[in-house]
Amino acid sequence: MKIFNDPIHGHIELHLLLVKMIDTPQFQRLRHIKQLGSKYLVYPGATHTRFEHSIGVAYLARCLVESLQENQPELNITEEDSLCVQIAALCHDMGHGPFSHLFDGMFIPEVRPGKWKHEEASVEMFKHMIEKNNLKKAMKESGLNPDEDIIFIGQLIRKEPRETVLKFKVFSIFQRSAEKAFLYEIVANKVNGIDVDKWDYLARDCYYLGIPNGFDHQRLLKSARVCKVNGEKQICFRDKVADNVYGMFHTRYTLHRQALQHKIGYIIDVKITEVLKEADDMLKISDALFDMEKYTNLTDHIFDQILNHSSPKLKEAQKILEGITNRHLPKFIGEARLNEDTLKVTSHKQSKLYEWFVRVYYKKTDQDVQQRAKECFQQWCEEVNFTDSGTFSNHIFDKILKMADKRQLKFIGEAQLKEDKIKEELKEKIVNECNEKRTSGSSALDDKDFDIYILDMGFGEVGKEPIENVHFYNKYNRDTAFKIEKNQVSSLKPKKFHEWLIRVYYKKTYQNDERIEQHQKEVQQIAEESFQNWCKESDFVDSSGVSDIFAGEGTSSSSRVVAAPATDKNADKETLSGKIFNDPIHGHIELHPLLVKIIDTPQFQRLRHIKQLGGTYLVYPGATHTRFEHSLG
Repeated sequence: MKIFNDPIHGHIELHLLLVKMIDTPQFQRLRHIKQLGSKYLVYPGATHTRFEHSIGVAYLARCLVESLQENQPELNITEEDSLCVQIAALCHDMGHGPFSHLFDGMFIPEVRPGKWKHEEASVEMFKHMIEKNNLKKAMKESGLNPDEDIIFIGQLIRKEPRETVLKFKVFSIFQRSAEKAFLYEIVANKVNGIDVDKWDYLARDCYYLGIPNGFDHQRLLKSARVCKVNGEKQICFRDKVADNVYGMFHTRYTLHRQALQHKIGYIIDVKITEVLKEADDMLKISDALFDMEKYTNLTDHIFDQILNHSSPKLKEAQKILEGITNRHLPKFIGEARLNEDTLKVTSHKQSKLYEWFVRVYYKKTDQDVQQRAKECFQQWCEEVNFTDSGTFSNHIFDKILKMADKRQLKFIGEAQLKEDKIKEELKEKIVNECNEKRTSGSSALDDKDFDIYILDMGFGEVGKEPIENVHFYNKYNRDTAFKIEKNQVSSLKPKKFHEWLIRVYYKKTYQNDERIEQHQKEVQQIAEESFQNWCKESDFVDSSGVSDIFAGEGTSSSSRVVAAPATDKNADKETLSGKIFNDPIHGHIELHPLLVKIIDTPQFQRLRHIKQLGGTYLVYPGATHTRFEHSLG
């Protein structure tokens, strides 16, 4: 065993086989891939990496397995099983590319459309690591069977669906029985989303972001127990921790709402994606997906590699990066929550599609009325620009008819809403009003001056109650699993667990020219007013609720449907120009506008790349903090 000192879990003991894997170049590359991608450019403390997260997940996996072994010896979890689960936990993120989920969620779908996922790359990188470092011998010495266990570990990393595991009832290739299918729920739980990966990143991300964490993973870990659910063994939890399960999913939502989908962080992700696309032809970034040797060298360092490259072909990419470094970013116009009653979600067996549908049902049985309603609906679809009935599939149509019959409703019709049409209408309104009302500037604005994005976020799987697939047991019958309804936990729990947001950005950035800056600020203010009016008039915006809008980078939220703090006429000028930073040590730090201008220079921004403790991070995994956040403090 080797002991690591971790800021989240304290002293972590890891098996020597895991230590040998950690000491390979393939795993060490995770030191150079930030856990939250570009969010360190918004939250100064978010410097932690996939390296220490992976170590934390491996530790929690061992803790959970040992708890099950101690409390339920009848499960016959062997040391071989335990070690395989720990290795899978350690290596589950080895396939992440630069800036983590930005790479596989935004960049790769643009340049390599398909079904590539970082989990697949993790399996390939794991196999590459084993071969490159001759670790099969070490695996045998630790009691593993490399030929079988490498495949088993790969399935654990790949988030193998439980249905696949149980299909043939026996793992003949692994020489493990289906009785141990619950092992697949420890690292990446496809049944209900409760796993050690989530436990670590919730605690770690909150710590480094400076966001309070109300979720205690230890309560779930110590109460975990394997029970039979529909004849199959599944990890369940004590009934009294049901509220803690809600806390876990709520903490996840808070992280996404305040940090991962932060309005400035999101647009930085968009710009970095543009940079990677610009540089892909020359640097062959996406080609590395199919060559693990090249992929080993692909990390967050690509940012500086592009920025400092001498080729004129990368001038456009370098211009965007310089804009990010100097904080010349598109200006946030506003945000609104879309109406969930208008926007629907459907799913196919193979892949989930986030589609917006408007559906009409007739509650009575009059066939004449039903026929006239169908004709009226079809006519509405032809007249309204927001519908695209051509994309409607027979598969979904049949499914809806069955649903309607069960509910004793007569199905009238359905049309898919066109996301592009909604964006086009909003852009046209904003551009027209800006051109009509502005008093400065020479050239007219067009739709290229604005960008509109639609995001989704929630507690977990879209449209799902967080504990819908979670089973519990009680102290009187520890082997009988049952579900708990939301109202049994508390009547104060939310009714909705997912939301869609529409965001608008003005792409022009302020220059060192007072006249140009004045013009752009005027346009921004007009655009904000136009967006507010559109929100009031549009059927697709949920005007009944309020959307949490962040008044500054890494700050707490304010309750407004749209946000325009930067152009509030009645606000103090210094407050407008200044900035509040969210710091994990000091909380909310408010700095003078002059300091903010100094911070936004390349000379100060370089401190983001200078570790506060130098090479100490090679010994203490959590010592990733830099001179940048230290100087702010």
